[in-house]
Amino acid sequence: MARADKTSSKPPSPAVIDPTVQSTIEREIKLAVGDRFHLPKLPGTPLPRRLLTSTYYDTSQYDLAHAGITLRRRIERGKQAWQLKLPLMKNRQEIEIVDRQSTPPITFRDLLFLHLGERELIPVATLRVWRAGIRVRMDHAPVADVTLDQVSVMKDGAVLQRFREVEIEQVNGQDNAVPNLERLLRRAGAEDHDGRPKLFRALSLITSDPEPPPASDAPALAHVRWALGRHARWLLVHDPGARLGREPESLHQMRVATRQLRAVLRTAKPLLVPEWADSLRDELRWLGRLLGPARDLDVQLAYFREQSATLDARDRRPLTPFVAHLEAERANGQKALLNELKSARYLDLVGRLKQAAQDPPAVESTVTLYDLAKREFEKLRQAIGQTGPTPSNARIHKTRIKTKRARYAAELAEPTVGKPATRFINKARAVQNVLGMHQDALQAEAQIRTFLKQSTSVREAFVAGLMVERQRQRRERAREKMPRLLRGLVKRGEKAWE
Repeated sequence: MARADKTSSKPPSPAVIDPTVQSTIEREIKLAVGDRFHLPKLPGTPLPRRLLTSTYYDTSQYDLAHAGITLRRRIERGKQAWQLKLPLMKNRQEIEIVDRQSTPPITFRDLLFLHLGERELIPVATLRVWRAGIRVRMDHAPVADVTLDQVSVMKDGAVLQRFREVEIEQVNGQDNAVPNLERLLRRAGAEDHDGRPKLFRALSLITSDPEPPPASDAPALAHVRWALGRHARWLLVHDPGARLGREPESLHQMRVATRQLRAVLRTAKPLLVPEWADSLRDELRWLGRLLGPARDLDVQLAYFREQSATLDARDRRPLTPFVAHLEAERANGQKALLNELKSARYLDLVGRLKQAAQDPPAVESTVTLYDLAKREFEKLRQAIGQTGPTPSNARIHKTRIKTKRARYAAELAEPTVGKPATRFINKARAVQNVLGMHQDALQAEAQIRTFLKQSTSVREAFVAGLMVERQRQRRERAREKMPRLLRGLVKRGEKAWE
């Protein structure tokens, strides 16, 4: 995360994301190997031997590396490309621009603005990698690339360091074969990898692990400060991906971090200066409203693309303009979101979050995290008691909100409460998934009906009716599951908080 005292308040210049920018998800496992290691015999075809020369760029203080981000200029057989790798849950998002220029593209600087400010990007290491391997195939389909990298760390033409490592990278999105491949490689002599990217090994950098949670008997405010820091870092880590707009998960995780920050401030309000907490929550509510429409469209697009694949060709065609309609709305939403993420208001909010993670203004209080979580659970239990046998859509949505708040409060108290809180949190997630399915179905039906008003095709009307019926079925399935799940949630909550 960029340091608060170095970040410029000057908004970034407008970022125009070129369609030639390529974005992929990198799903890989790394293993360490010694000098005598050889790849075992694997089913598949050999990959061409490659020589990759990569020059890595960062600030003099390694701000990108400490945020888990790498930026490099790669040369292979005359082809030159700039590659940016961003954290994305357990994987990484790789963004590539084929460009011969010798300085980092302005697009990347704009994406990384919060991490760079106005600090200069400089070359920090050059790595030469000889890569060979196998494209593993099973049932005649490629499943993974297993590669052996021989890495040389270069400076002024001289080799400063050498090391080797093996990578297993999925190529079709299905990971069933990966554990088996890992076992085969370990039998051949591969060992645990320390998890560091090649750049970290080259620079002898230690991975900047997040600050560990306070001890269970630490003051409540210490846990609040830690939670604010954790969620603020998560927000900043996913800011570049949300700006790019190519991977829905980046925006989703940024929105989750925003909600969790609001929840922490709301739950811990008795411990904090009220005016300060309310003001920061208001700004986070503003950010959540910016992120919400784009995220909702991502959910709908994923659903309708999946549904389209289940239809025959005749019925799939009328769905195509509807999906295109959603894609156009999403593109417009991305432009609006980008404008706000470049605003002084957003930059001010980021600065306030960094400060909150370091020293949140507090008041003297004897209230405990247990007390705070119990209070949110009581509100949830009351809401569940009011649902009745046939709750309205509005009542279900309200219960969903109360469930989220009770879960986030429980997460704040989890280090001090232990397993009972963990069990409640897991049950709350299951409830959220079902209630979320109900809400998604409502939004999907609204989108279909809005689009249908503009349609004159009989076939489109038929497919729209089919889709509306599926949304009703989704809601019915959710309603069938709700009573049992809600009873289980109350039971878990009573064990945790009473």
